[in-house]
Amino acid sequence: MASKAVPFYQRRHKHYDQDYRSTQTKYLIHEYSASSSRASSSKSRTSQSNVSAQALGSESIKVGPHSKRLRSTADEEIVEYAVPLFRTRSVAEQDEYKRRVVHFGNELSSLESEVHSAWEATRRQVDKLAIQRVVEEKMAFERHVREECMIRAPEFLVRLRTHTVWEKSPVKLFCTVEGYPNPIVKWFKDNVIIDTASEPGRYRIDSKYGVHSLEIHRCEVRDTAQYTAVATNVHGQTSTNASVIVKRYRGEEEPYHSVLLPMQIPMLPEITYTKIDIMFLEKFEVTFGTEGETLTLVCKMMIVPDMANLQPEAQWYRDDVRIKESKWAEMKFGAGVARLTLTHLNKDDEGLYTLRMVTKGGSSQHCAYIFVRDAESTVVGAPGAPMDIKIHDANKDYVIVSWKPPNITSDSPVIGYFVDRCEVGTENWIQCNDSPIKICKYPVHGLFEGRSYMYRVRAVNNKGISRPSRVSEAVAALDPADLARLQVIHLERGKQIVICQDELEGDVKIPGPPTNVHASETSKIYVVLSWEPPAPRGRESLMYYIEKSMVGSGTWQRVNTQIPVRSPRYAVFDLAEGKQYLFRVLAVNKFGTSDASEPTAPIQVHELYGIPSAPGRILATRNTKTSVVVQWDPPKQAGGLIGYYIDSSIVGSKQWKTCNNKPVKHTRFVVHGLTTGEKYIFRVKAVNDVGFSEESQESSPINVHAALTSPSPPYGITLLACDGHSMTLGWKHPRYSGGSKITAYYIDQRDVADLHWKETNVPPIKERIYKVENLKEGSFYEFRIQAANLAGVGLPSDASDHFKCETWVMPEPGPSYDMTFCEVRNTSLVIQWRAPIYTGSSAVTGYHVDICEMGSEEWKTVNEKTINHRYLKVSDLEEAKSYVFRVRAVNAAGVGKPSDVSEPVFVQARPETLEIASGVDEEGNIYMSYKCNEMTDISQFVWCKSYEEITEFDRVSIETEGDHSKIVFKNPDKEDLGTYSVSVTDTEGVSASYVLEDKELEKLMALSHEIRNPMIPLKTELSYEIFERGQVRFWLQAEKLSSAVNYRFIVNDQEVTNSETHKIKCDSSTGIIEMVMDKFTAHSEGTYTVQMQDGKAKNQSSLVLIGDVFKAALEEAEFQRKEYLRKQGPHFLEYLYWHVEEDCTVMLICKVANVKKETVFHWYKDEVEIIPEEPDNVMSGICKLPIPQFSKKDQGVFKATLTDDRGQDVSLFEVAGKVFDDIINGISRIAGSSASELKIQCTPEGIRLQCHMKYYTEEMRTVWSHKDTKISSSEKMRIGGTSEQIWLQICEPTDKDKGKYTIEILDAKQSYHRTIDLSGQAYTDAYAEFQRLKQAAFAEKNRGKVIGGLPDVVTIMENKTLSLTCTVFGDPTPEVVWYANEKEIELGDHFKVTLEQGKYASLTINGVSTEDSGKYGINVRNKYGGETVNVTVSVYKYGDDLPAPKLGQMPKPAPPPVQKPAAKQPQPPKTGRQTRK
Repeated sequence: MASKAVPFYQRRHKHYDQDYRSTQTKYLIHEYSASSSRASSSKSRTSQSNVSAQALGSESIKVGPHSKRLRSTADEEIVEYAVPLFRTRSVAEQDEYKRRVVHFGNELSSLESEVHSAWEATRRQVDKLAIQRVVEEKMAFERHVREECMIRAPEFLVRLRTHTVWEKSPVKLFCTVEGYPNPIVKWFKDNVIIDTASEPGRYRIDSKYGVHSLEIHRCEVRDTAQYTAVATNVHGQTSTNASVIVKRYRGEEEPYHSVLLPMQIPMLPEITYTKIDIMFLEKFEVTFGTEGETLTLVCKMMIVPDMANLQPEAQWYRDDVRIKESKWAEMKFGAGVARLTLTHLNKDDEGLYTLRMVTKGGSSQHCAYIFVRDAESTVVGAPGAPMDIKIHDANKDYVIVSWKPPNITSDSPVIGYFVDRCEVGTENWIQCNDSPIKICKYPVHGLFEGRSYMYRVRAVNNKGISRPSRVSEAVAALDPADLARLQVIHLERGKQIVICQDELEGDVKIPGPPTNVHASETSKIYVVLSWEPPAPRGRESLMYYIEKSMVGSGTWQRVNTQIPVRSPRYAVFDLAEGKQYLFRVLAVNKFGTSDASEPTAPIQVHELYGIPSAPGRILATRNTKTSVVVQWDPPKQAGGLIGYYIDSSIVGSKQWKTCNNKPVKHTRFVVHGLTTGEKYIFRVKAVNDVGFSEESQESSPINVHAALTSPSPPYGITLLACDGHSMTLGWKHPRYSGGSKITAYYIDQRDVADLHWKETNVPPIKERIYKVENLKEGSFYEFRIQAANLAGVGLPSDASDHFKCETWVMPEPGPSYDMTFCEVRNTSLVIQWRAPIYTGSSAVTGYHVDICEMGSEEWKTVNEKTINHRYLKVSDLEEAKSYVFRVRAVNAAGVGKPSDVSEPVFVQARPETLEIASGVDEEGNIYMSYKCNEMTDISQFVWCKSYEEITEFDRVSIETEGDHSKIVFKNPDKEDLGTYSVSVTDTEGVSASYVLEDKELEKLMALSHEIRNPMIPLKTELSYEIFERGQVRFWLQAEKLSSAVNYRFIVNDQEVTNSETHKIKCDSSTGIIEMVMDKFTAHSEGTYTVQMQDGKAKNQSSLVLIGDVFKAALEEAEFQRKEYLRKQGPHFLEYLYWHVEEDCTVMLICKVANVKKETVFHWYKDEVEIIPEEPDNVMSGICKLPIPQFSKKDQGVFKATLTDDRGQDVSLFEVAGKVFDDIINGISRIAGSSASELKIQCTPEGIRLQCHMKYYTEEMRTVWSHKDTKISSSEKMRIGGTSEQIWLQICEPTDKDKGKYTIEILDAKQSYHRTIDLSGQAYTDAYAEFQRLKQAAFAEKNRGKVIGGLPDVVTIMENKTLSLTCTVFGDPTPEVVWYANEKEIELGDHFKVTLEQGKYASLTINGVSTEDSGKYGINVRNKYGGETVNVTVSVYKYGDDLPAPKLGQMPKPAPPPVQKPAAKQPQPPKTGRQTRK
C-alpha cells in the first residue's frame, strides 16, 4: 500500500486513511473524538457494579458518529439505574434488576441493528456524493488543462507571398492562421480595410479550415499596393503582408497568349522572386552647418515588402568613401528611418553625403551636399582651421603630417602653419615647429618608440592663429620593418616558433653600414633621406647619425648632433638654396659605430612642383532656383593638386564669399544657398600643398533661376459631371512647371476593358477643365493627362479612378473641385475652390469645409453655417501638423457629394515670409505692394479681391517690375474696402493677403491729400520769446525751405515789412523765419501770422496774443527791460537761497556780478543790520550768511544789498511758512542720518532714553513710540532735548514701561528710525540704577547746607563786635558747629553762637582784636550729610590801612552717610556758566 500511487483527485487533500475520502467524513471523525472524551469523563463517575451497563453504553457509542441523540438517551438511562456503592439490594430488588437488564438488552440489540443499517445507508450516500464531486472536479481540471493547452494568440503558419501579375489578370493571396478561440481575419489595402460591398465582384474573401484567401478578379494598375491580413482573437493580434505589383503593357507590346487558351485571357507570368522595393518618403536636403554644431541627416522610406528577417542595410558615404561608426559619426536604422548624426561638425565633414539602402537584389540611394562653415575665430581676422589631417610614413621616431589649407577669400593670406602633437592618454599638446612652415606637409621627429600620438594643425596669418584642426587618428611610433624581420616556423599540432633575423646573425656585434641612402622627398625647405637598415644589425637596437658635405668642400658635418635617429628616415633642414650636398649615414649600437654608408649622389633642395596656375575658362549655368552649376578648365600647371575653392559674389557688391570650405577635386561644382533672382559671378582658385593659385577670371553674370525642363504630371483628376454620353473632367496644375509656363494639356482615355490608350483631344487644351464627348453609357473609363510647356510634353499622370458613364440625376450638387491653398502660416491657411459643374435640382446656396488631421479618420466641419463664397480662412490650427480638407456644396435639396480629399497641407510658415504693405507714393496714390524673393522667369503676380482675380481695372491698376508688384487705387472710396490677396505663380505657394478697413483707408486718404496738396511741414509753429532788453522775437521753423521761399508777417490784418523797429529775416538752411520787435507795448496786442510759399507748397501759422496771454507777455517784456537796466550796475546774479551744511548750519547764499572793490555789501534781518564775524568778499562772486542752531527765533525777512556809485540792488528772502519748513526738513535729513543708536541714561526722576545727533531743535518732526504706539509728552513720559541730543524721560518706571521704544525723525521725503528694547536685563539694570540715583538725590536735597549769608572776607576794626550770620537748611534740622582756625570755638562772653528757628545761625565776637584774625568756618550737618563754609576775618587797628582782601573758599559738602558706591555716569553737557548762590 505504501507504494500505491495516490489518485490525481486526492493530491489536493490531506488524507488520514483510504476510508475517509471526503471532507464530510473528516468532520465526523472530529465529532467522534469529541464525544469519546465526554463519555470517558462520565464513566469515571459511575459505580464498579455498572461495568456491563457501561460496556453496553460503550457499544452504543460504536453505533456511529451520526447517532448523537440516541447516545445521549442511553447515557441518561444508565445514570437512572445506577446503584450507589453504599447501598445493599434486597432479593426482590435483585430479581427486578435482572429482569430489567434482560429487557433492556433486547431493546438495545434491536436498536443497534437499526442504527447500523442507517449508518451503512448514510455512508454509501456520502461516498457516492464524494465520488461524484471528485469526478466533477477531475473533469473540470482536465477541461481546464485541455483549454489551457489550446488557448493561444493567433499565429500565421503560412504567410502571404508577394506577387507580380499582368494587368487584367487575377491574383489570389493565401495565408493559414491558427489560434484558440478561432481568430477573425480582416484584409487591408495600404492600411485601408477592404470593403467588398463598395465594389461588388471585384474582391472575393474566403475562409475554410483555417485557410484564408483574398482574390482580385481583374487586376488594375491601381491594385498595386501592400496587402495585409490581420488575425485577431481575445488573446492577441498578428498580421502578415505582401505586395501585389500589377504590370502594364507598354506601347504595342502584347502579352504572349497560349494557343490552348482564348485570346482575351492573358497567361499568368512565371512566378519569380520580387526584389525589395524602397521608396524614399522624406529625404535630407542640402544643409549648411557651422563647425562645432551637431547635425542629423534623416531619411524616411517605405520598404516593400517589409520583412523583419530581411531588412536592407543602410550604408552612408561621404564623397564615395564609406563612413565608419566613430565619435564623430553615429548611425541608426530602424522602422523605416535611417539617421546619421555628426556630433561635432568640422570642415572635414563637408562633402556629398549618400545613403545607400543595399539589398540582395540591388540598392537605392539618395544624396545631398553638406556645407560646413568656419566657426567664429577667437582672434578677429585669423584664418580658418586646416582640415583633413593625414599621417604618412610612420616609423619609430618619425612621421610625416599633411593637411589641406583653409580657404582665404576674405581673410589675410596664410603665412604658415604650426603642427602640434599629443601623446594618447594625455592632454598635453606640444608644438613641433618653432616657426611657421609654409607648405602643407611637415616631418615630425623626436617621437618615442611604442607610444601613440595624435596630431593637429593651426594656420597663421598677420592677424593671429586659427582654431586647431580636428585631431588626426592615433598613430603608433613603430618600425614597420620589424614585422618583416620575423620568421615563423610551423610545427606539428599547430605549434610554431617565431625567430627574429637578428638571432641568425651569429656573434656579430658592431652593425654594418646602411645601404641605399637616397633622397625620397625634396622641397625648398627640407630633404627627406631614406636608407636601408644595415645587415647585419648587431643584434641590438640601432641608432643613426647623418652627415652632410657640400660638393667640393671635402669635409663632412654631423647633422643630428643632439637627437639620434632610430628610423631609416630623416628630414634635413637649413640647407642653402642653390647648393649641392652629399649625405651619408652611420649606424650605431652599444657595441660601436659602423662604417659610413656610400655617399649619395649630389642633392639640391628644390621644389618638385610650384604653386598651380589659375584655372581656365569658367562657366556658370542654371540648376535650381537656389543653386548654380559652375564648371571650369583645369590649370595647366597642376602638380600636387589638392583641389579647388569656388567663390561667389553678387554683381555690384564687390564682396566675395566662399562657396565651399573644403577643396573639391572635380572641375564641376554645384553652388547652393544662393538667393533666387539675384545675379551672381563666380571665380575659382586651385590649391596644392605649396599654396594657392591666382583666381581665375570671373564668370559671366547669371541670374539664379531654375533650369527649363518639361513639367511634372498633372494630378487630382476628378469627375465633375456626366450626362450619359459625356464626362466633364477637372484636374490640378502640375506641382512643377519646369521653369516655363504651361501652354497645353493633352488627355488620353481608354475603356477599362481595353489595354490601349487613345487620344481624347487633338488640339491642345488651355484650361484645366474639359468635357469628353462620345462616350458609351454604362461603360467604365479611365483617363490620364499630360502637360506641355516650351521644353516639351511632360510625363502622363497616373490613371484616374474608373469613372462610370451614367447620367447624374441626384438633386444634390456635385463635387467642388480645384482646391488650392495659400497664405499658409503657423496657425492658419486659406483654402479656395471652384463651384460644382453639376448643381443638382437647384442652384448652390453655400458650402461646408471639412478638416481632418493626418493619421486620424475623424472629419470635422470648420464652418457650421454655410458660406456663399468659395474661399475660407481656417484658423486655430496646430503648428507643424498636416491636415487634409474636402468641400461639400449645399443646395435646396441638401448637402452634395464631397470633393476629392486634398493633398496634405503642412501648417507652418515658410522662412522669411513677407506680407502685403500699404502706403501712399510720392504722387499721392494709395497702393498695396508685395515683394517676392522666389521669382522665376515665368512667375506672375495674381491680385485678387475677395479671392476673385481682378480683371476689371476701372478702379485699380496693377504695376509689376521685377520681384515687386503693387495695386494702385485710382479713386479710392468705401467701395474699395475688403480683402485683397496676391499669389505668385510657379512658386511654392508664395501668397499673402491684406484687409483694407475703413479706418485704414481714411488714414491713407488723409496722407494722400497731404501729398497731393503739399504743405510746408513745420517743425515749430509760430511762437514768441522775449530777449533781455524787452525785445520780442516772433519765429517759426519749417522742416525744409529753399532759397526761393516767399514769406510775409501780418499783424492785425496788416502786413509788416522789415524796418528798424521790426527786423524780419529768413534762414533757409535752418528753415527759421523770424521778426524781432524792438518795442513791445500795450498797442502790440493782437494776432500775428506768417504766410509762406515754397514752390507749390504753402503754409501759414498764426499766434494770438490777446487778454491774459498778452498781459503776461507784456509783463515779461517790461521785466526783462528792467532786468537789463539792473544788470548795468552791481546786481545779484542769483538771489538769496538757503542751504544746510553738514554740521546743520543754515547758510543764506547769493551770487553777485558786475561788482568792484568799492562795492559795499550788507546783511539785514527785519531791517536790522547783521554784521557777520567774517565780512563777505564780493569779489569772489558769492556771499554767505551762516545761521547756526537754526530755530523759530531765526524766522524773519533777510535782506542783502549791493551798492556802489553805479547803483544799488536788493535781494529779499523771507524765512517763514513753507521756506521755514523746508529748512527744518533739510536739517532733519542731516541730523536724522547722523543720529546715534538709542542709549539708556538713568536720572533720579526715572529712566531716560536719549539719542545723540549733529543738531536738534524742537521744530524738527520727531515721533516717539512704545510698542508701536505713539507717545505724547506727559508727566509720565517727558519728551525733550538739547542742541545735540533728544531724549524721552520715563518718570517712575514700572513693569508696564518695558518693551521696544522707537524714535522716528522725519524730513520731507523719508524717515530715520532708531530703536531700543527696554526689557529683560536692560530694564533690570536701569531700574536699579534709577533707585540708586533717586536715593542719592533725596540725600543731596535734605542734607545740611549753608544756603546764603556769609561773605568770603570780613575786615573789621579792633574792639568792634563782629556778627557772622547765615541761613542753614536741612531735614531734619542740622547741627551747627563753628570753627576758628580749624578748631572748634569755645563759647563764652567773647564768642556767642545762636540758631534761631532752626535756620538762622550766627557767630558773635565781642571786642575783636588782632588775635581774632584768621579763618572761621561753620559746619552744618544732619544724618544725610553736611558742609563747611569758611570766612576769612581780618582785624586791623585804628589808623592802619585796610589789609588786602583774600578770597575765601566755596563750601565743601560734607560726605553723606556711607552707602553702596554708584556706577560712574556720564556728565551732562555744560550749557552755561555755573554760579554759586
